[in-house]
Amino acid sequence: MDTHTNKRLVVLGAAESGIGAALLGKQQGWDVFVSDGGNIKEQYKKTLQDAQIAFEEGGHTLDKILNAEVLVKSPGIPEKVEIMKKVRAAGIEVCSEIEFGYRYKGDSKIIAITGSNGKSTTTKLTHHLLTDAGYDAALVGNIGYSFARQIAERPAEWYVMEISSFQLDDIHQFRPDVAVLLNITPDHLDRYDYKFENYIASKFRIAENQRPQDYFIINKDDQVITNYLTTHSIKSHPIKFTMSEQLQTKEGGYISGNDMHIQFGGEDLNMSIHDLALKGKHNQSNSMAAGISARIAGIRKEKIRESFSSFEGLEHRLEFVATVRGVDFINDSKATNVNSVWFALESMTKPTILILGGQDKGNDYNEIMELVEEKVKAIVCMGIDNAPIHAAFEGKVGSIVDTKSAVEAVQAAYSLADKGDAVLLSPACASFDLFKNYEDRGTQFKAAVHEL
Repeated sequence: MDTHTNKRLVVLGAAESGIGAALLGKQQGWDVFVSDGGNIKEQYKKTLQDAQIAFEEGGHTLDKILNAEVLVKSPGIPEKVEIMKKVRAAGIEVCSEIEFGYRYKGDSKIIAITGSNGKSTTTKLTHHLLTDAGYDAALVGNIGYSFARQIAERPAEWYVMEISSFQLDDIHQFRPDVAVLLNITPDHLDRYDYKFENYIASKFRIAENQRPQDYFIINKDDQVITNYLTTHSIKSHPIKFTMSEQLQTKEGGYISGNDMHIQFGGEDLNMSIHDLALKGKHNQSNSMAAGISARIAGIRKEKIRESFSSFEGLEHRLEFVATVRGVDFINDSKATNVNSVWFALESMTKPTILILGGQDKGNDYNEIMELVEEKVKAIVCMGIDNAPIHAAFEGKVGSIVDTKSAVEAVQAAYSLADKGDAVLLSPACASFDLFKNYEDRGTQFKAAVHEL
């Protein structure tokens, strides 16, 4: 077959999403080339070699890139880099991996979930509700396989997808049957010219191609979301959930006393929040969003109730590690921003020793100050530069201690704790100063706890 007749697909960035797009492109008969400005991980290199896909690393060869008909850009690549300026100037069609995957999804259905916090948990919970009910559903996007790779290797009837704003920035036709928007708090503003409204608009793109028969599940308690909807209209069918009141409509989710209600299709699914496997108020929000999605997908309420009780949460997200001589240890290493720590502290019921620190993205600790004063006995810093933490909390808690490793932090926290206290690792920062990533940080924390 003459390769010159093949359409040319160039993929920039060879991590999970880039590899997925390349594999799908190859399978669909594109002439594929992958280019990564940095180094490609061994496992991904092997995948490309096995699939006989041409690639380069450590730089970009312009003439191999600018002849693309379609260019799939990794969500990690900002528009302001030189190569993207050249691609845009050449007028090449640029799309994200979820957009490319969407074109080959067939008749499958998509539940797509975005938000600043809680999206991994909600995505995993929604997937659990579907698979538990016997659906052929795949967990894709920012969690699990990339969407495109799943389509290439094992297509499913349902895709439950965690999506970041960066992935939404380059969609054209991508349209979920059910879109979920959990919350919007300022994050990643460096990518949006430090304009919060750009980031908000980016999150709302999850619904921009939806039709009236599609569903958009929205957190009614999030002021940013509610304000945006007063000036922007959406075409799809909105369903809201709220923690604070009974809904005026016949559809949606709300909490009344200790009961969670999910109303859809003329039925009310209610269950005690104490029967939910996931604890904490924010997880009641996440559960309502997942439950509404499952009802739209046609799952019986009895089945959903049962699945809610059996769900096991995410590793490194408010994960209970062990109780050592009356002290609980909780691993929330995934909390890489202050807002996540707010959620973690909100769900704590015991006096807490809080382990904070790492690479600080210019955190404003004021938003957790009230909860810290109410619940935190001492702070253990675990990072190379702990000055911002000292500056924020000096005089607000009993003591602040500096440590330089997971082992030191665990030992210091343990010595500060009394029986009946909890030690919470919820760092509010990226982990790259002392660890490979947040998983490595959480794993080292757990190992240190088990050594006590």
